[in-house]
Amino acid sequence: MKWKEWLENWSMTSLKINAWFLEMEWNPKDEDKAAAWELYIELLTRITTQPLAEAAGSEASALESVHSLFPTTREIIKRHGRDAEEFTKISIIVLNQIIRPFTAKWHPRFALRPDLDAEPRMEFRCELNEIQVKLRVYTRMLGEMAGIERDFTGLEVAEAA
Repeated sequence: MKWKEWLENWSMTSLKINAWFLEMEWNPKDEDKAAAWELYIELLTRITTQPLAEAAGSEASALESVHSLFPTTREIIKRHGRDAEEFTKISIIVLNQIIRPFTAKWHPRFALRPDLDAEPRMEFRCELNEIQVKLRVYTRMLGEMAGIERDFTGLEVAEAA
């Protein structure tokens, strides 16, 4: 399978990737699988994939959790080394094209005023929800790369509104 086909399977064609890269074979090794499993678990247990109830939680804490994916992913990449090339490729793209725009927008706002007013709080939560949708897809992609038999992203039952 080529990278283009794998990304199309996950509806991730909006990512900006060089054409030559898309024609490369997608063939995860054991190191890719181990790295993917580590980040899969990190994503499943953070606000990156979990709902943030309207009156619950802290926007600043949520932003920090999303931002912490940078050092977490870098550490996983370094630990698994060059042999986790497929994991590294998709992780760098997601960090730079999905997560970075979100954190770059919101970090300055929280730096100026950690306690946002109602309107910016709602805007933040709306955008957090949008990025969560993309990161849930990414999490399932990592699960597939890790070779898990059962996807844990739907493990919990959502509470009725």
